[in-house]
Amino acid sequence: MSARSCEPDVVLMDLRMPGIDGVTATRDILADRPGTAVVVLTTYETDRDILRAVEAGAAGYLLKDASRTELVNAVRAAARGETVLTPSVASRLFVQVRSAPQPTLSPREVEVLRLVATGMTNAAIGNALFISETTVKTHLLRTYAKLGVSDRTAAVTTAMALGLLP
Repeated sequence: MSARSCEPDVVLMDLRMPGIDGVTATRDILADRPGTAVVVLTTYETDRDILRAVEAGAAGYLLKDASRTELVNAVRAAARGETVLTPSVASRLFVQVRSAPQPTLSPREVEVLRLVATGMTNAAIGNALFISETTVKTHLLRTYAKLGVSDRTAAVTTAMALGLLP
């Protein structure tokens, strides 16, 4: 059964699977169904695995030793458009991002990113800020370039780790 046929809101993804790895599967799912939240659920917490998953567009990263309550809360949060990270993963990501040079975002880029963090779509952000959806996309693309990321989740996660989002 595929994500295409099920049309899920949230997918729990392992990183190591037969045939295709979880990062590639995440990219494929999000290319086909961008509204789906992918939460990585794995035993691997190396810096490389974490970054690859976030860069692929994963909305979260949990370890398999997470409690049932943590897992349920993570799925619900991802369905609401929130980013979900196991504390140890958040700490590792924070340290890695902190060691890189600090980018500077314009006040408007921060404002747009803050609204992205609440789960708003580009159209809704445009309406809230009285700008076009194209202008929102331009701000996001500039933000991605400054932060060295390629998607919304990675931008919010990185900006939070850098202290750019209050």
